[in-house]
Amino acid sequence: MKIIRNKNSLIKLITGKKNIGFIPTMGGIHNGHIYLIKKSTEECNISIVSIFINKPQFNRKSDFKKYPRILRKDIKKIKKLKIDYLFLPTLKQIYPKGPNKKIKIHSFAKKLCGKYRPGHFEGVADVIERFIKIINPKKIYMGKKDMQQLLIIKNFISKKYKHIKIRECKTIREKNGLPYSSEIFYCLTKKKM
Repeated sequence: MKIIRNKNSLIKLITGKKNIGFIPTMGGIHNGHIYLIKKSTEECNISIVSIFINKPQFNRKSDFKKYPRILRKDIKKIKKLKIDYLFLPTLKQIYPKGPNKKIKIHSFAKKLCGKYRPGHFEGVADVIERFIKIINPKKIYMGKKDMQQLLIIKNFISKKYKHIKIRECKTIREKNGLPYSSEIFYCLTKKKM
């Protein structure tokens, strides 16, 4: 596994490569992420995991600041999974000129939890598109846990990037039935410390 921090370095390494699988994450790697990564390594020639906490998708600055940042632990977990590249870009690498405030996504973004999170799904679509322009994957691996997000991103990508497939994967759950989540995982590990 190579850790890449510069997008131009990653582009040089993967230009001309085919059948690339991409797993976008914001870190806090848990069993749900691990399932997605394993699917990619089974199905693709090259697998790339990103860890990038995407500021524009947070509605409150406090939520962005509180989001778990446990990079050392994440790297240890990912190293065991036979991926090719772990991409750790900075905010400037991804948003050299700031977020795209004119991005168009399905109106479903204004329903369900989207009612209470204005701009959230636009922020997710924007960052996914930016990663697509860097990586040009054949498949993007996403879990079904965030169903509204999954449907919005699938719709967005099917209209603009017909050669890319969203590979939707089953929700991985804890013994108590709750789906694995980076924020829940972080709270539980903090209590044990």
